Amino acid sequence: MTSDTDDSHPDWGLEQFHRAIEAAGVALWSWQVDTDRLLMDRYGYALWDVTRDVPLSFEHLSEKIHPADRDRVRAAFSATRAIIGPYEIDFRILVGMEVRWISARGQGNDDGMKNRTMTGIFLDVTGRKQAEESQELLAGEMSHRVKNLLAIASGLTLITSRSSTSIEDMTKQLTNRLTALGRAHDLVRPLPSGQGHAALLGDIFTVLLAPYDDDGAFAGRIRVAVPRIGVGEGAATGLALVIHELATNALKYGAMSVSEGTLDVSGTMIGDDVEIRWTERGGPEVIAPEGPGGYGSKLLRRTLAGHLGGTLKHEWSSGGLLVTLRIDGHRLSS
Repeated sequence: MTSDTDDSHPDWGLEQFHRAIEAAGVALWSWQVDTDRLLMDRYGYALWDVTRDVPLSFEHLSEKIHPADRDRVRAAFSATRAIIGPYEIDFRILVGMEVRWISARGQGNDDGMKNRTMTGIFLDVTGRKQAEESQELLAGEMSHRVKNLLAIASGLTLITSRSSTSIEDMTKQLTNRLTALGRAHDLVRPLPSGQGHAALLGDIFTVLLAPYDDDGAFAGRIRVAVPRIGVGEGAATGLALVIHELATNALKYGAMSVSEGTLDVSGTMIGDDVEIRWTERGGPEVIAPEGPGGYGSKLLRRTLAGHLGGTLKHEWSSGGLLVTLRIDGHRLSS
């Protein structure tokens, strides 16, 4: 009996081999070093989104490489003939608006070269790279949140000391604020599926901002008036992150950092969108930061655009900070 993987089997050949490597996300390439002629298998042409109709050179293929990686890849590819043993290099390519990660692997030092032709493989490692980037973003976000929580605890201690009449009173107020902060922090985590709307928009603001009011929830310094609209469990986490970041900045640098400061949060419906105006007054003079901003600014914009389909605008004035949030109403309720 002949084995299914025996070389003598009539169906076992190049076609089977190509199907196997395509299933593994592997593309074969060969490069004629004297003529700069580059050949790939059919999966390679599809991976790079190039046509077989015209001769392909390494320089031509390099135009598909991400501009930030192009010089590095060209230099590395030219140096491969001097490398002893196998080599590997990862880089990005652009396919329309899509970014793909490619891992090029081969054997250096002219090892095994025939007819002045080098051979190797391209691997599509986009999924792995995206997972790595997600892990890095998550680690950065968690580090940022821990630093913010420490800053918030310090700030809450300060504002509590200003309004306390005794150590016992300060202890009670601070405990209540830290407990409220814990409830607010729970909103930054997604709800289990099947629980419907996470909360009303106004309730989310109320819970998240309660720890920052000197005299209890919205008795004096903080006012909230937003449309009565449900926030879906998918959007609640992103919205909570945005509010939490704005409140942290207000406590560290803005109106909540001084006893005279006030915060007004108002909202209106504009078509299907929700516009929220975050207005700080009575705090230190605010100045627009130079450059692209820190991790907190990037987190705000990424969350607004990615989770809520929205935009963010800052207006820096001598009277205080005004932040305008524009959120897609359909995304907010989903």
